[in-house]
Amino acid sequence: MKSAAIREAFIRYFENKAHTHVASSSLVPGNDPTLLFTNAGMVQFKDAFLGREKRGYVRAVSSQRCVRAGGKHNDLENVGYTARHHTFFEMLGNFSFGDYFKHDAIKFAWEFLTSPEWMGIPAEKLWVTVYADDNEAYQIWNEQMGVPAERMVRIGDNKGGKYASDNFWSMGDTGPCGPCTEIFYDHGADVAGGPPGSPDEDGDRYIEIWNNVFMQFNRDADGTMTPLPAPSVDTGMGLERISAVMQGVHSNYEIDLFQNLIKATAAVLNVSDIEHTSLRVIADHIRSCAFLVSDGVIPSNEGRGYVLRRIIRRAARHGNKLGAEKAFFHKLVAPLALEMGEAYPELVTRQAQIEKVLLQEEEQFAKTLDQGMKILEQDLQDLSGKQIPGDTVFRLYDTYGFPVDLTADIAREQGLSLDMDGFEQAMNAQRERARSASNFKVDLSSELNIDGETAFCGYQSLVDEGAVVALLQNGQRVTSLKEGDAGVIILDQTPFYGESGGQAGDAGVLSANGVRFEVRDTHKSAGHHLHHGVVVSGAINEGDRLHAEVDNNIRQATALNHSATHLLHAALRQVLGEHVGQKGSLVDAQRLRFDFSHFEGVSKEQLADIEALVNQQIRENSAVQTEIMDMDGAAKRGAMMLFGEKYGDEVRVLSMGGDFSVELCGGTHVQRTGDIGLMRIVAESGIAAGVRRIEAVTGATALAAFEQAESELGQLAGLLKTGRDKLGDKIQQLLVQQKQLEKELSALKGKLASSTGDDLLNQLEDIAGIKVLATKLDGADAKTLRDTLDQLKNKLGSGVILLAADDGGKVALAAGVTKDLTARFKAGEIMKLAAEAVGGKGGGRPDMAQGGGVDVAAIPAALQVVRDYCAAK
Repeated sequence: MKSAAIREAFIRYFENKAHTHVASSSLVPGNDPTLLFTNAGMVQFKDAFLGREKRGYVRAVSSQRCVRAGGKHNDLENVGYTARHHTFFEMLGNFSFGDYFKHDAIKFAWEFLTSPEWMGIPAEKLWVTVYADDNEAYQIWNEQMGVPAERMVRIGDNKGGKYASDNFWSMGDTGPCGPCTEIFYDHGADVAGGPPGSPDEDGDRYIEIWNNVFMQFNRDADGTMTPLPAPSVDTGMGLERISAVMQGVHSNYEIDLFQNLIKATAAVLNVSDIEHTSLRVIADHIRSCAFLVSDGVIPSNEGRGYVLRRIIRRAARHGNKLGAEKAFFHKLVAPLALEMGEAYPELVTRQAQIEKVLLQEEEQFAKTLDQGMKILEQDLQDLSGKQIPGDTVFRLYDTYGFPVDLTADIAREQGLSLDMDGFEQAMNAQRERARSASNFKVDLSSELNIDGETAFCGYQSLVDEGAVVALLQNGQRVTSLKEGDAGVIILDQTPFYGESGGQAGDAGVLSANGVRFEVRDTHKSAGHHLHHGVVVSGAINEGDRLHAEVDNNIRQATALNHSATHLLHAALRQVLGEHVGQKGSLVDAQRLRFDFSHFEGVSKEQLADIEALVNQQIRENSAVQTEIMDMDGAAKRGAMMLFGEKYGDEVRVLSMGGDFSVELCGGTHVQRTGDIGLMRIVAESGIAAGVRRIEAVTGATALAAFEQAESELGQLAGLLKTGRDKLGDKIQQLLVQQKQLEKELSALKGKLASSTGDDLLNQLEDIAGIKVLATKLDGADAKTLRDTLDQLKNKLGSGVILLAADDGGKVALAAGVTKDLTARFKAGEIMKLAAEAVGGKGGGRPDMAQGGGVDVAAIPAALQVVRDYCAAK
C-alpha cells in the first residue's frame, strides 16, 4: 500500500466518523511563539484544546507536515543513520475537542489498524501501553478490544517524578495534561529489541506507530490535578512509520516515498550504490528544505533561517561526499513535487522559487567551503599539539558554514582530533540563539474556516463597496455587530490595505444607510483582509453591503514612507556595499524604520551621503513603475526580495529611478518619487549583532524636523549672543574656557587637600596601638579624597585612614594603609566593608582602595568600620 494511499485512507476513515478534514498548517507556527517549527499535529489546534477559541467542529482529522531540526526537538544529527529519524515527517492525527474520549479514540485506532477494510494489520502483531494508573484505558483495551494482557504494558512514572512518564503527556509544567496509550508494531523475532517497558525496549523490533493522548486534567502550579470539564483527545501516527509496516519493510527509508527520492538523487549525482547513507540524508533533507522555503523561511544566520541553512549545507556536504562538483540539491525539488505535489500543491506552484533559493544557498556554500578550507589550513599550520580547538571548529562551522564532519575528516588525515567538548559548548550557545522566535499573530480566518479570499482593489482606488462575508468578536465568529461593539469585519473585496511586508494597515470607514464602522487597523490573514474597529452607529450583519472608504491622509503619508524605504535600501547598498540586506522594516503614517545587515556603525559622513542620495532621487521626480511578472522574470530584472513577504508564481516588481531601486513588493506607493518631498534620517543604531537600524521621516514631517532644528539653532544663538554663522566658533570658545576653569578648580582642590591634611591629623585615634583616622570631608569629591589621602599618608608615617564625602548625593570613599602596616591591615578589605555599609561596592590594593555607595546617611556607620576592623586585628 503506497504512502499516498495510506494518507488518503486515514483521512477518509475519520471523515466517515464525522471528523472535519483540516489542511496541514504551515511549518512556521502561527499561534505558538514558543516553537521554532510545527513539530506535531496538535500545534495548530493548541488554542482549541486550551479553550481559547471555539471552532465550527468538535472532531478533526489532519495530515500535518512537521519539522524537528532545531530547538528542543532536534533529530538532525541522527538523520540518515537510523531507521526512523527525520528532519521532516507527516503526522496523521484525529482530534476531539470535548466530544468523544477514551472509548471512541481507542476503538477508532484499533478499527483503522486491524480492520480488513482499512489497514488489515494482524492484531497479534500489535502491543499496547497504558499509563500505570489508567485502569479505564486498560479495561477498554483488554475487555472491549480483546487485547490480551500478555501484549499490554503498564508504564509508570519512569522519568523521575509523579506523572513524569512516557505514557503521561503535558502541554507544559502547568495546564492541560493526561495519560497516553500507545500502539506498537512487532517487526518480528529476526529484529533485535524487546517490548516497551523492557530493558531492551530501545531496539528496533517493537516500534510505536500510534499515540492516543487523553487531555483529562488541568495541573496547577502546586501540582494539583483537576479534571477538565471537557476532556479532549489528541492522537498521532507517523505516516512514514505506518507506511513501513504496510509495505513490509523495517526502515522508513525503504518505503516508496523515500525510495523514489533516493533513486532520483542517485540519478542526479550519477551514483550506482543506492544504499549509501548519504543518499538517505539528502532525500530526507530535500523534503524539509523545500517545505520550509515554501512556507516562507529563507536561509540566514539566525532563528529558522539558520536551521534551514544548516540543513541545506549538510545535504550539500553529503552530495560532495558522493562526488558532486556542482550544485545539485535544487534539482531534487522537481522529483519531490512529483512525489508529494498532489497532497501539497504548493510544492508545484512554488517550485521555481524553492529551486532558486536552494540554488543560491548551494552556490554561496561552495564559496564559503573554499574560504573555510583556507582558514583551516592556516589554523593547522599554527597548531601546537594534536587537537584542533573547539572554538576553531565552531568558528569554521558557524561563520564559514564548514561542516564538522569535514573538519573531522581532514583532522583524521593528518593524525589530529577535534576538541568536541569545546565545540559543543559553543554549539549549545548557538542552539539557544536558534530557539528564539518572534511573536506571531493567530491566523483567525484560517482557524474559523472562512472560505475564499478578499479581493484587494486598493491599488486603483481608495473607495469601493464590498459584501460582509464574516464578522468576528473577541476572536470568535458572530452573526452581527451592534452599535458600540468592537470587532472585525471581513469583506469579499476591499480598498483597505492589510498590514504586511512591514507596511501598517489602512484606517478609514465602512458605512451604509444609518451604519458607520470606524476601521482603526487592517490585517491580512489566510487571504482575507480583517478590518478591526468599532461600530459607531447602526448594526452590521453577514451579507450586508458596505461602502468602504480609506483615510486618504493616512494612506498617502504611509505611501511616502514606504517608497522612501525602497530608496533608502538602494542608497544603503550603494554607500555601504552590496552585503547590506533588509532584516526588517516598519512603515506607517508617522515614520519609517529600516533594519539591515551591516558589520559596524554607520558614520555621520556615510549617513549624510545616504540621505543626500535618497533626496537626489526624490528631486529627479521619476515615475514609480509597477510590473507583474514571474519569479524568473523578476530575477532577470534584478529585483530584491522583501523581508517577510511570501511569493507565488507571479510577483509585483516595483522600480524607482530606472534601475536605482528594483524590489518585489505588494505595498502601496507614490506615483512619482517627487511626491515624497523630502527624507530626513533622525536616528541610526545597532539592535543586534551585525544588524543596524535607521529611522527616518518624509514629507511634511521631515520638513517639520528641519524647521525644528532651525528653531533650536536660533534659540542657541540667542542664548550665546552670537549669530548662527558664528555659533560653532562660539561653542568652541566656551569649551576651551571650560577646560581652563576645570584645571584651575583641580589645582585649588589640591591646595585644599594639602591644607586640610594638617587639620585632620588632630582627629587621629589610637586603636590597639595603631594610629587611625576615620573622618568625613565636606565639599570634597572622589579626586579630592585621593589627593588628601596621599598627603595624610606622607605626613602620618604609620597608620590606617578612611575618608568619606557626600559627592552630589552619592558617597565617595578612600582608604589607605601605610606600607609598614600592609602585612597586617588591607585597604581593600577595609573598603569592601565600608562600601557595603553605604550600599555600594569598592576595592583596591593593600595600601590604597576606593569605593562608593548611595546611602549618605550611613557615612558614620562606614567610618566606624575602620575602627572595628583595626580593633579586631
